[in-house]
Amino acid sequence: MGANPPATPPAAGKQRSFWKELPILIGIALVLALLIKTFLVQAFSIPSASMQNTLTEGDRVLVDKLTPWFGSEPERGEVVVFHDPDQWLAGEPTPDPNALQTFLSWIGLMPSTDEKDLIKRVIGVGGDTVECNGTGPLKVNGKELKEQYVYPGNTPCSVDDQGGQFKVKVPEGSIWVMGDHRQNSRDSRYNQSDRNGGMVPVKEVVGRAVVVAWPISHWDTLPVPDTFDQAGLDDQQAAAAALTVAPQGLAVAGALPVLWWRRRRHTPAKTR
Repeated sequence: MGANPPATPPAAGKQRSFWKELPILIGIALVLALLIKTFLVQAFSIPSASMQNTLTEGDRVLVDKLTPWFGSEPERGEVVVFHDPDQWLAGEPTPDPNALQTFLSWIGLMPSTDEKDLIKRVIGVGGDTVECNGTGPLKVNGKELKEQYVYPGNTPCSVDDQGGQFKVKVPEGSIWVMGDHRQNSRDSRYNQSDRNGGMVPVKEVVGRAVVVAWPISHWDTLPVPDTFDQAGLDDQQAAAAALTVAPQGLAVAGALPVLWWRRRRHTPAKTR
């Protein structure tokens, strides 16, 4: 018998055209960008000088949106982005982005163009007492803060009758925020007549600004300053919590002897 003819190699599958795959790749990239912007991190542009010198007008910051999904709440000293709680930006000029800028901002490939967002530093959280007398220093729970981040030449507190002098108790579920450029920031101090008393509800917080990403010459991280680590800052907050629990504890302790006596009184004697 003659040798079998060599097997014919299978025909190579026809490769899909690059131009046919390109829309699919673009679609996947857009979906990923939208998911990242929605759940992980988002870029924001600094619209004013209220946070100088920490942040300069025009800086781009990256905001962590992930940790709030796990129940994390803002802490003292953090720089946070939040939605306008109640007309804080009334009368301010609003950006007018073109269609491309709006689309790229929506999917997270450009900084947010939403004029309803603000960025400030968290000074007080739920249970804190924050106060300003004279030009300062600013006090939280009776402790003076050494605020090295305040804009050079500014005083920690402002002497005026518009809100610069205050003593407030921050309710649970809210934060008290102030700009680092103290004499150029319309923050919690100057919105005490709104429906939240100048507080920002935690539910309005978008996330914490963690990095200055642009321009490259301004690249930096945004850690919590050491001033918020000083001893005793949580004492008043802990005492307030103890006062809330103490009356209930005393009531229970006082009721126990009465319950014991009533039980003894109504329990029939055992016969031998």
